[in-house]
Amino acid sequence: MAKHPYNRTVFQSLALISQFAITMVVPIGLMFAAGYWLDQRLGTSFFAVVFFFIGALAGFGNVYRLARRIYMEKNRDDQL
Repeated sequence: MAKHPYNRTVFQSLALISQFAITMVVPIGLMFAAGYWLDQRLGTSFFAVVFFFIGALAGFGNVYRLARRIYMEKNRDDQL
C-alpha cells in the first residue's frame, strides 16, 4: 500500500479541529454544570444560562488565542 503525501496534513488538520472543539466545549460544559449546580442549591433558574454564556465567551477566547498562536508560529516558520 503506497503512502500518500497528504495523509500527514489531513491528520494534522483533524487534530487541530479536535483541539478547537475541545477547547470550546470544555469551558461551556464546566460553566453550565456549575451554574446548574448553583441553581439547584439556591432554587433559582438563571445561573445555568448566565454561566453558559460566560463559558462560551471563555471558549471563544481560548480558541482565538490558540488560533493566533498557531498563525504566528506558521508565519515565523515561513520566514525562516
